[in-house]
Amino acid sequence: MDVRTLKMLLGIDGDDTSKDALLTFALGNVEEIIKNYCHVRRVPDGLSRTALRMAADLYRNEGFGGAEAGSGKATSIKEGDSQVNFGGTYDDGFATSLLKNYEPQLRRYRRLSGYGN
Repeated sequence: MDVRTLKMLLGIDGDDTSKDALLTFALGNVEEIIKNYCHVRRVPDGLSRTALRMAADLYRNEGFGGAEAGSGKATSIKEGDSQVNFGGTYDDGFATSLLKNYEPQLRRYRRLSGYGN
């Protein structure tokens, strides 16, 4: 899997190396998800594009590199005693939904037990 291709999919300038570590982490995470789900030692060639799409989705949803907790849109505002609550963009069920979104493609390469490739 290629960081350059992932940058292109995300609209990140190819010369911008400031996010390379985060993109590499997202790719590695997706590789791990695929290998664990499919019970294989390496990502099958037929899933390379699926893996890139999964990594792009993961990178966008997780907000990698954002150090501030609670950043995001205001979810509620209270005027008396001035209270504002912020919600992050993190979706608790995203890891599960990521797998479900791509399960039809992954299922074709899934082995029932043990490690094949």
